[in-house]
Amino acid sequence: MTAGITNAFVDRLGQRAQDAEELRRLPAATAADLIESGFFDLLRPTRYGGQQAEFAAIFDPVRRMAHGCASTAWTAAFYTLHNWMLALFDERAQSEGFASRPFLASSPLAPTGRGVAVDGGVRLSGRWSWATGVMDGNWTIVGALCGPDNAIYPALVLVPADDIRMVDVWQTDGMRATGSNDVVIDDVFVPAHRLVKVSDIYAGTAPGALLHDADVYRWPLIPALALVAAMPALGAAERVTEIFAERLFERVLAYESGTQKDKPAAQARLAEARVRLRALHGLLADTAGRIDETLAAGDRVPRPPRADARLAAAHIVRESRAVIAGLLEVSGASAHFLSNPLQRAKRDVDVVSGHVVFDYDVSRELAGALAIGLKVAPTAMV
Repeated sequence: MTAGITNAFVDRLGQRAQDAEELRRLPAATAADLIESGFFDLLRPTRYGGQQAEFAAIFDPVRRMAHGCASTAWTAAFYTLHNWMLALFDERAQSEGFASRPFLASSPLAPTGRGVAVDGGVRLSGRWSWATGVMDGNWTIVGALCGPDNAIYPALVLVPADDIRMVDVWQTDGMRATGSNDVVIDDVFVPAHRLVKVSDIYAGTAPGALLHDADVYRWPLIPALALVAAMPALGAAERVTEIFAERLFERVLAYESGTQKDKPAAQARLAEARVRLRALHGLLADTAGRIDETLAAGDRVPRPPRADARLAAAHIVRESRAVIAGLLEVSGASAHFLSNPLQRAKRDVDVVSGHVVFDYDVSRELAGALAIGLKVAPTAMV
């Protein structure tokens, strides 16, 4: 049991996966189960009633939830990650946000909005895509360009759900239950304490890092986001591997006399998938461990290891996707019936791999450039 995520809990997610996909949001029973599990409190500060766990504690439960439903794992992961993000804001903003229990926020981070400076804060307008969890959220955290025209800076902005409008655009072939619709905000006043500069979050020097005096709140944003977001892909690939192994005993090959388990090629595919996934666990542990060691020494995490972490996350997703594709390739046409979880896992991970943070070429370029001391743009996602 990890953060209330039991085997029975994961089984229920699997039983609801088809309904979740058709609803294009979390089923009410799943939302209730997640709240009861305490998972949303995992990275919530203790002063606000949370567990304030080490950051790496989020990885295993998200990965395991994806054995039941990758969309649910993704949504739950980001709800919990956004509790961690709120803990980076000013104390007043945290007190306001964490007064909601649970605090459930969508968080489209691309700075596609504008916060015009006014007395005491900004007036915020814009439209944001990819707002995972907006269907059940009570807050949102959006990225915006804020300040006066001669001193604009990117910031994250905390806004109550009552001040946003949701636009239903989430008609996708995968990750459908995330309900990642668009958010629109029209000229809403936001007080200055509900803004935090992206540069401070990237550097691990946001206000919450000092307020809570815990290394978990000094994790830099992009490694945190990327590694958490990679876990549904890894979990889905693990479940596909389990199902493939089970089907070997059941699948009778057309026009042949035996089952697939007797085919050496199928046995080799299974073994290859298993070892590739085991290697990803080692990469994840090494990556997170290096960040934790740096923070425990009282140091800021420099850009090269941050880029390495983004690349590690992109590699986890790329390998997970390849494992799924390789096993489906030898699973026959029956794997593509809509009732078969194998096809849903493939569609879900295909969509996950399209997230900008998992762009494999960009991730490799950034990590390689920083490894040899070259400069990269200050706005690069590391």
